[in-house]
Amino acid sequence: MSEDAAVTPDASQAATHGAWTPEGEVPPKPQGVSEDAIVNVLKTVFDPEIPVDIYELGLIYAVEIADDGNIKVEMTLTTPSCPSAQELPQQVEESIRLVPGVADVQVEVVWDPPWDPSRMSEDARLALNMY
Repeated sequence: MSEDAAVTPDASQAATHGAWTPEGEVPPKPQGVSEDAIVNVLKTVFDPEIPVDIYELGLIYAVEIADDGNIKVEMTLTTPSCPSAQELPQQVEESIRLVPGVADVQVEVVWDPPWDPSRMSEDARLALNMY
């Protein structure tokens, strides 16, 4: 075996070892939070009175994904007197926290612009017979 071969690991060995320092192993850098992953979990949250998820209903106005894994969501409800006003934002937060790479979640309920049925996706309109 040559001297170079003994010192330089091949590609398969390098792939199996993590980075380290004299103080210990260095955790891998986060790959970032996927927008698709956030949308997928938002589609698991349903208004209990409507058989369509909140994303397709158009209740999600904005999702900001920071490089550090912090997520900010602006959402609304169908009406200010929505009986699920307390539980829906909490469900959104809890669902997003399950996405790998998420560090923190802030959910803000906004009322401007007010929600109306024109914000629903075509799939939501079909599900609710509103076409």
